[in-house]
Amino acid sequence: MNYHQYFPVDVINGPGTRVTLFVSGCEHQCRGCYNQSTWDPRSGHEFSQMMEDQIIADLNDTRIKRRGLSLSGGDPLFPANLDSILSLVKRVKQQCPDKDIWLWSGYKLDQMSLKQLQVLDYVDVLVDGKFEQDLADPSLKWRGSSNQIIHDLVQID
Repeated sequence: MNYHQYFPVDVINGPGTRVTLFVSGCEHQCRGCYNQSTWDPRSGHEFSQMMEDQIIADLNDTRIKRRGLSLSGGDPLFPANLDSILSLVKRVKQQCPDKDIWLWSGYKLDQMSLKQLQVLDYVDVLVDGKFEQDLADPSLKWRGSSNQIIHDLVQID
């Protein structure tokens, strides 16, 4: 998996102060996408063990309290990204249990593969659906167009 950008401190992509990873690879190629440079899965930088370790260290940094991890792109659920994303979200839940994970994907929840759903087992909030330029609304919180749905995936036992 490749990634385009990593923000160790971010207050735009989800609630509170977060760390945000923008991955490479997206087959949706939505008209009006503001992140077209992330579509090619070979673009950007290789996601390494060192980068994964940095994300964990930043989430656990007590000097800057972060609420969680945001995963965007590109598309974190792009098939070539699934193994790396699954490994990352499992590790975050294991080593940073008090942090939440938000994930943005063009794939709709009811159309996801089993492997994509495995990733969602570790995700707290999913924002799904392709960006639709005709439905774009800058007043929407955490999403770009009104067709996108925010799913709270945390189930209380």
